[in-house]
Amino acid sequence: MNPRSNRFVFVAGLHRTGTSLLARMIGTHPQVSSIIDSPVPENEGCYLQGAIPHTALDGRPGYFATNPHEHHTEHSPYNTLETKTRLLADWSPWFAEEKAWWIEKSPVNLTRMRLYQQLFPTAQFIVILRHPQVMAAALAKWDDRDPQDLVRYALDAYDRMAADLPFLHSTLVVRYEDLVADATSVYRSALAFLSLPEHVADLAVIDGNRRYSVPKVLDPDLVSRMERWGYRPGGQTDVLPSLCRHPLRDVREAVEAAGNPSATKKIGASE
Repeated sequence: MNPRSNRFVFVAGLHRTGTSLLARMIGTHPQVSSIIDSPVPENEGCYLQGAIPHTALDGRPGYFATNPHEHHTEHSPYNTLETKTRLLADWSPWFAEEKAWWIEKSPVNLTRMRLYQQLFPTAQFIVILRHPQVMAAALAKWDDRDPQDLVRYALDAYDRMAADLPFLHSTLVVRYEDLVADATSVYRSALAFLSLPEHVADLAVIDGNRRYSVPKVLDPDLVSRMERWGYRPGGQTDVLPSLCRHPLRDVREAVEAAGNPSATKKIGASE
């Protein structure tokens, strides 16, 4: 790999929030290379590398995103040249060298963005959120905790992610609900974020939220915390301004134009 010609885009999010769907969509672009046909779950790169330990205790659905030991930042002991070299050696065979962007999708990327930025300074990050109550319902097949505890877990994870954003140069935050409502706009926003030319793709998606019925009664504290992300009890969703952080104003404006110009907020942009 020539690090001057290939750049990583890391897709991140909690389990059952649409990370695979989003990564597949972006991977349809002819200048993006994805991990495919690998012998690991969901083609997740975290299983295809040996630089950062990933055991059965790491990346557990419903737990990893709030585990302080899995929050890797610039202060991580893995912030070394050896880690970068090993990651490149392990991942490079799965990507096409001629493609400008290499997309890696693993839920644990949500807690590794600051470390990955140190290792790969030109990397960009796309985070996907999903209504916490629906995420909790979807996660129930793996976790039998009280649904409100899983809602709290999601919100704690979102808050930690938000606290990491000021340390990141290039991050786009999207929501599953917006993706299934208007996949073309989200796709165009992602391409604009990556400075890629427009591309026509088959983006037919199914709204998985319709499979779940969630209660309209919720702990008041959780209700107020969900409002930050445009979510209301019962699976309801309000408009959320687009969350884009990028050092170039032209890119931020392109993301804004690709989405909803009337409801866009640029994180970290000059006022």
